[in-house]
Amino acid sequence: MRVLNDYWTQKAKREGYPARSVYKLQEMEERFHILRGVKKILDVGASPGSWSLYVLRTVHPTPHVVAVDLSPLSLPAHENLTFIQGDITDAGIVKKLLSEAPFDLILSDAAPSTIGIRTVDTARSQALVEAVLGLASPLLRTGGSCIVKVFQGSDTRQILEELGRIFQKSRSFKPKACRSESFELYCIGLEKREGFN
Repeated sequence: MRVLNDYWTQKAKREGYPARSVYKLQEMEERFHILRGVKKILDVGASPGSWSLYVLRTVHPTPHVVAVDLSPLSLPAHENLTFIQGDITDAGIVKKLLSEAPFDLILSDAAPSTIGIRTVDTARSQALVEAVLGLASPLLRTGGSCIVKVFQGSDTRQILEELGRIFQKSRSFKPKACRSESFELYCIGLEKREGFN
């Protein structure tokens, strides 16, 4: 019943978004302007598609979104949306993404499969974040930005240090639309450093 009565879930349903996560991206955009001027975006862990849909609806001119996930999107076809189904650690998927690069922004709301044991879940989350950050060098243009979701309890400090190595600015942020009991956090890297590899 919590999901059915959740304010953000109901709002997403009313506004035609597949999931409440859209309001996390909206708040980060209002705070950090990460979508301003972007022409090409990689959306990792995109399913069911709320972040991709938000970008396609609200950013003008409409950027091209390349969405990747193990699960299909719950979105209609769109001329500015390319969907690649698969795992970002798979060499074949990385090759497809390389053919779409460079990107102005990498978004990742991806979460690992969880088992309810926090130490295991956070370790899986950190491994997923590291995989996403591994895409920054080959796929993200100089000056580009990145947002990744991480479960608190994984080594957030280490992730922020890695972001600081790749980007001029880095910080963590917890949007209001995160559930109060959730231990998810977003790490944000702005302005990829020149010559980073």
